[in-house]
Amino acid sequence: MTDGMLAYRVVDVFADAAFAGNPLAVVLDGDDLTTSQMQAIAKEFNLSETTFPVTPSSSAATYRLRIFTPGTELPFAGHPSVGSAWVMRSLGRVGDGRAVQECGAGLLPIDIDGDRATLTGGSPTLGESIEPERAAAAVGLSASDVVGDPAQWAGMGLEFGFLHVKPEALVRASLNPVLAADLPPGAGLSVFAFANGVARARVFAPGAGVAEDPATGSAALGLGVWLAAHGYVATEGETPYVVIQGVEMGRASRLECVVRCEAGAAVEGRVSGTVVPVAEGWMRRPEV
Repeated sequence: MTDGMLAYRVVDVFADAAFAGNPLAVVLDGDDLTTSQMQAIAKEFNLSETTFPVTPSSSAATYRLRIFTPGTELPFAGHPSVGSAWVMRSLGRVGDGRAVQECGAGLLPIDIDGDRATLTGGSPTLGESIEPERAAAAVGLSASDVVGDPAQWAGMGLEFGFLHVKPEALVRASLNPVLAADLPPGAGLSVFAFANGVARARVFAPGAGVAEDPATGSAALGLGVWLAAHGYVATEGETPYVVIQGVEMGRASRLECVVRCEAGAAVEGRVSGTVVPVAEGWMRRPEV
């Protein structure tokens, strides 16, 4: 009955319980799938991301991870990396609790311990500033909602725009597709309020086919780069911070992060969280 079909697992990532956090579909043993077939499967699941762990090209990697939104392939993303590593460990395909993932951001170590996984991000990057009024308008906010810090691109493997807003503005943020189209293609925008080491965040990525994401590990890592650049963390050594996301979507998520700085700049970051299994099954191969 299952001959020629693909096995899959669905997990909730950065979640304390099932039906919270960010759901992820992991499709197994898909080395022979074409890119078009992978994209069709991701569109069928219609989650923010679907992944395909396949044979790596590097002998130093445990597997290569291909990551798809319903609309495009991504070089890297956080919650798919964390969830896929946990699934591979649960199936006995990661032997010692550490996976090395090959992806567009390089070779990234992921440590798995029980129901938790910790991803070390790629190389930190700090990009150009964004006109804050433009970024605010893309999510239905005004200049008066923005805190005085610069809006700026930053990342650890995948860059996002970061817009620091007043706490009361978060609940009012709502994607304006017309104005959001003025942002660079494929870009995501993290709108956040930050106090006492905790960020309340909402992440919008319409260019990748995701209107709003309930938990975004790559954006949580990039936030560490932004926080370092604007003096919110220690200039030397490690600083922990927490990102709470997905609340407005009814899928509360908790991402526990650490950024390590040297001379006031981020040089490394980690994001960790819990993974909860939700579903498993078999699916047909697309005929595309």
